[in-house]
Amino acid sequence: MVHLVYCDNAGKKGEKVLDKIMAGTKTMIVRGAAGRKIPHSRVFAGERLYFMEKGSAEIKSTAIVKDVQNFVKLSDEEITKTLAEHQDKLNLSEKQKERWHKKCLCLVEFENVTEIPPLSFEHQGNMDDWLILEKIEDVLVGTSIPYNYDNAKF
Repeated sequence: MVHLVYCDNAGKKGEKVLDKIMAGTKTMIVRGAAGRKIPHSRVFAGERLYFMEKGSAEIKSTAIVKDVQNFVKLSDEEITKTLAEHQDKLNLSEKQKERWHKKCLCLVEFENVTEIPPLSFEHQGNMDDWLILEKIEDVLVGTSIPYNYDNAKF
């Protein structure tokens, strides 16, 4: 599987996720929710990530998943401790620490970040901020197929 990850790049300088990834100051991303939510337990070492800025129509970079850690039913203290232990890779702003203070966390470490020639993304109305795909062409202009959540079911 391949994964398309939307990155917040708006707001203050400290919250430009894709800029941090490209600069090498961020080597892990987090997704969290009150309960298990994609990509929790659905992303694995060796798989490819594609990154794009939220609100953009271009996929601009790629990386390989190095390691994944999934957590469930964390206490407030465990959430804070987990994010703090990985802050050197996550590089979260205070606002992002608040946003990802969730009981279920998925931490995805990646390596070999590469800028790629921009790929034109074909957005569909029902898409989340993390898509699990058979191949990236499934969401590109000219080769896209209707997105369904078959790969995102637990």
